[in-house]
Amino acid sequence: MSAVSKNQVAVIGAGPAGLMAAEVLAQGGASVTVYDAMPSAGRKFLMAGRGGLNLTHSEPLPAFLARYREAMPKLAAAIEAFPPDRLRQWSEQLGQPTFVGSSGRVFPEAFKASPLLRAWLRRLDSMGVQLKLRHRWTGWDEQGRLLFETPDGQRVTEARATVLALGGASWPRLGSDGGWTGTLGAKGVMISPLRPANCGFKVTWSDIFRDRFEGQPLKGIALSFGSHTVRGEAIITRTGIEGGAIYALSADLREAILDSGQATLHIALRPDLVIKDLVARLSAPKGKQSFSNWLRKAAHLSPVGIGLLQEAAAKSGASLSSLSPEKLAGLINAVPVQLNGVAPIARAISTAGGIAFDELDTDFMIRRLPGVFAAGEMLDWEAPTGGYLLQASFATGAAAGRGALKWLSRQS
Repeated sequence: MSAVSKNQVAVIGAGPAGLMAAEVLAQGGASVTVYDAMPSAGRKFLMAGRGGLNLTHSEPLPAFLARYREAMPKLAAAIEAFPPDRLRQWSEQLGQPTFVGSSGRVFPEAFKASPLLRAWLRRLDSMGVQLKLRHRWTGWDEQGRLLFETPDGQRVTEARATVLALGGASWPRLGSDGGWTGTLGAKGVMISPLRPANCGFKVTWSDIFRDRFEGQPLKGIALSFGSHTVRGEAIITRTGIEGGAIYALSADLREAILDSGQATLHIALRPDLVIKDLVARLSAPKGKQSFSNWLRKAAHLSPVGIGLLQEAAAKSGASLSSLSPEKLAGLINAVPVQLNGVAPIARAISTAGGIAFDELDTDFMIRRLPGVFAAGEMLDWEAPTGGYLLQASFATGAAAGRGALKWLSRQS
């Protein structure tokens, strides 16, 4: 084995957190090699860009930070050091200027991830960062050297510092399978179990409803659970319900289901109408119209919305057509849907759980593993969609890179 440079750093994971750590390290003079188990870099990053890469959000920083809920105090310093404006400047420097959408979300003008990733990898290459693909990290040997499985057999590598950025456990086919939990757990690192975040939920639909409305969107709705209400859209799936508005409530819904086995979500199909106006519309005579057709016209409901009402009425043992205008209006803007399970973690957009922040120092170094840093979704935090996931991954990657540089300076 060749001699190890005093500034040699291994970054394990070629997603946003790992690549940002590599950039910060290379800028600081370190010799950096990025390892990844997949055949190409940034696979989940590219997947995130399929619908238009939502890099970050434009809302004021205090409100932005509050999105991280209980993890906010642990993430604040990293995000304040690499805030949304800085991320936008960084993207522009790579030839990918950004714009703010109508919802406040920030996107590259190209509206996809591939041009940004290609420019980023070119920059890292020009900085001397090496990229070694098809290298699956399996832990350390007795001398503390890094072990990798490769198509050519096991490889052993020594580094002065290591940044782990292996992601959570969602979309494992793209590289983040959570396999690192056993490796770090065996070293005594406290890890909160990985759980689905920004995920769908299971509902026991009737066969008729499921077969007719699978894949149908519910648009312009409001979802409520506990004290939280979210406007947006959802999609009926064969096994339940998912979509942007569902994801926004997923943390509370997931915890309720894990605690008691179920959670009741309420859906307002016409949240723009006050009950009084809705009652007036529903008091109109039906004439010769079928009940469904009359309901569609009177309340401007979609077929899937009417189907949802019929599901709720059937489960309560009532006939929808027998309800008074007042009760029907109340049901339309508070349809109860019983969730009885969480969609599998492999289908979730992101994961909750990970390395407990108490295991890290302020430089994102794992206290019981000196010289080993962690960033991104490996850490125990979660956030809603809207740019918050990527922002924290970039910011913690940069923080871990700065921490590793400080570590190297102390060791020299």
